[in-house]
Amino acid sequence: MNLQKLFLVTFVLVPGLAIADTASIVDAGDTAWMLTSTALVLFMTLPGLALFYSGLVRSRNVLSVMMQCFAIACAASLLWAVVGYTLVFGEGSAFGGMTAGFGKSFLAGVSSDSVSGSIPETVFIMFQMTFAIITPALIVGAFAERVRFAPMFAFCILWLLFAYVPVAHWVWGGGWLMQRGFMDFAGGAVVHINAGIAALVAALVIGNRKGFPTQPMPPHNLPWTVAGACMLWVGWFGFNAGSALAANGSAGMAMLVTHLGAAAGSLAWMSAEWIRFGKPSVLGIVTGMVAGLGTITPASGFVGPGGAVLIGLAGGFVCFAATLTIKRKLKIDDSLDVFPVHGVGGALGILLTGVFVSSGLGGLGLPEGVSMGQQLGVQLLGAVATIVWCGVVTFVLLKLINAVTPLRVTSDHEIEGLDLVLHEERGYDL
Repeated sequence: MNLQKLFLVTFVLVPGLAIADTASIVDAGDTAWMLTSTALVLFMTLPGLALFYSGLVRSRNVLSVMMQCFAIACAASLLWAVVGYTLVFGEGSAFGGMTAGFGKSFLAGVSSDSVSGSIPETVFIMFQMTFAIITPALIVGAFAERVRFAPMFAFCILWLLFAYVPVAHWVWGGGWLMQRGFMDFAGGAVVHINAGIAALVAALVIGNRKGFPTQPMPPHNLPWTVAGACMLWVGWFGFNAGSALAANGSAGMAMLVTHLGAAAGSLAWMSAEWIRFGKPSVLGIVTGMVAGLGTITPASGFVGPGGAVLIGLAGGFVCFAATLTIKRKLKIDDSLDVFPVHGVGGALGILLTGVFVSSGLGGLGLPEGVSMGQQLGVQLLGAVATIVWCGVVTFVLLKLINAVTPLRVTSDHEIEGLDLVLHEERGYDL
């Protein structure tokens, strides 16, 4: 039985498994690995993403980015416990099948004896919560240095509920994409396409930073960014290998291909930058790492080492080209390149999963009776559905919030810096 069928049986066909006897089902090794993976994924946001992003902005905005990441982590945690988990993984359905039901709101019925597969349900809840934390946190990189805290906070909470939750249910919670055989092992669509499209829409709706693209806006602390990138790389093992939901060969292969994809993406971006500009940069190599990781994420449980290297290389080169197109040709101020790295990388990875899953190319193998063309069709359908749903939801939410309270700070406040204007604090003496 392949992983896709196992996941379907566990979370769709046997929902009663969550109340089975703990002693007879829980595996100590699986549980230990999933506890570790959960901590690793949280580590990706706090402090990984917070350092990665805050090092890239100007010194007068460093604390504002850290504040956004921290506040989103807190709010997403509570929202997940109150209603997010049940709408993604609960029993029944709501909103015409767009989500699961409300039966586990406020984690009703969840106890230390509840199990999910071979691990305690509490561990599965926490693991999935960390995905719900990092996805909206990724978006803030698109509108860094120019958005007021209150509308940003409201947007991220509502976006998590109306964009992330439905897509996560479709893909992982027994929804229509999962039933069609859509392959997204660890979040190519749920996390990366979702966050990337939201970032692009937000950048377009909110507008460019004052002075972009003519005024240089160099990162204030690249060592912070590199440190954050290293944390992301290590944390990503929990993100991808943890998505096997067990300490087994699938987790081991996912970890191996994740590492290879990251390394290939780093070298691809470095090479492209070296050829284009004559010098390789540390910012380029760490951004290529993120591109490689985002691209291998949906494929990590389905492909072999050879496929991972090719997927990582494709991610590095394609995301590099996308970044230049967005900023230099289209002049869209996606401040920290969320769309070209995560959105483009996630979509590319979703499509390449349908190719390199083939056993002839070293992958796990296509589902019985499904051709590569058919699987690619399903992968494309899932990517497009995510893009359309997320794009519409993001646009509507931003317009509604802006009608109530302005999204942007004033021009004077943008020049003064968000740290002092919004938080009465300074990360650096200017």
